[in-house]
Amino acid sequence: MILANNRSILYSIKWFSTVKTVGINDVSGLPSGSTVFSMIQPSGKFHLGNYLGAISSWKALNDAKDNGGTLLFGTADLHAITTPKPSASTFRQMRKEAIASILSIGIDPKKAIVFHQSQVPQHTELHWYLSTITSMGYLNRMTQWKSKANVNANNRSEVGNVKLGLYSYPVLQAADILLYKATHVPVGEDQSQHLELTRELAEAFNKLYKAHYFPLPVTMMTPTKKVLNLLNPDKKMSKSDINQNSVIYINDEPDVIQRKIRKAVTDSISSEFKYDPVNRPGVSNLINIVSGIQKKSIADVESDISSFTSHKDLKDYVTEIIVEEFRGPRREFSRYINDPMYLEEVEASGAKRAIEIADKNLQSIKKYMGF
Repeated sequence: MILANNRSILYSIKWFSTVKTVGINDVSGLPSGSTVFSMIQPSGKFHLGNYLGAISSWKALNDAKDNGGTLLFGTADLHAITTPKPSASTFRQMRKEAIASILSIGIDPKKAIVFHQSQVPQHTELHWYLSTITSMGYLNRMTQWKSKANVNANNRSEVGNVKLGLYSYPVLQAADILLYKATHVPVGEDQSQHLELTRELAEAFNKLYKAHYFPLPVTMMTPTKKVLNLLNPDKKMSKSDINQNSVIYINDEPDVIQRKIRKAVTDSISSEFKYDPVNRPGVSNLINIVSGIQKKSIADVESDISSFTSHKDLKDYVTEIIVEEFRGPRREFSRYINDPMYLEEVEASGAKRAIEIADKNLQSIKKYMGF
């Protein structure tokens, strides 16, 4: 059984529903025998948005785990190639940095299975099987591929140029989850629509083949709102941003974090600092970051900063909190990234364990289908 402790991100759960939000103060756990699955694209070292979006919940689950459940965490490197990479060597380095980042936040490869998606060929095989029961109408309603492809959904010419891999991305994601019969999937808010499709396909398979095989995975959403670009709070924080002062990485040195926060966009009001994402997006983003790191409500953070009388007060406070939060991960990332042999051992061991589960499940799936 996987249980949450008092200092972890804790889960408020009513198990008859399939969408959960991670609670802050409630002490609850996952049912015995749960399988938790989550992946992140290997775009290099983690930034603050990655960390608060879903990764910090991986750490909470890892810390609370005993031997009664299964944790699978890794890089979605097959998903990553739906957008071009600068070079093969760059992509390989990004994959290494992603594994180093996973380990640096405290994921224990003895407790969790850590691997690259591409190391387990059963992912793509199940992707094909599920694609045969996925309607184009459903995929047309998905929003993320339209955003990634930067197309106008009403423009047939633009839509016609979208690559098949990007279009069918949600089906592969469903295959990733269902391959391990995952019961719980911690994700950021931008992935909730993909989990809806996963449940639709699980139900469709079970109905078509008259089986009660796939569980309907629970979406575990973190309470932290999307972390925004420090210099342009109209968009989310992203590694691909040309101006890297807009992004904070887990391995940024304290002086770099301080510089980036000092440059962060705020506003002209210094008499009080309130969470108001419509009228004060920059200030609200900083408050949201503090809320996510400290596992406090927005109201509690507002109370903590109520005595501040300048933007410098606020920014110094935010800097201190981020620097302290990333002190351990920064040190550990440097250690792991400089030990490529160990990273390879973790990947190989994780892949072997993942394949054992994936192959057994895929054989059962194929038997239901008549293969």
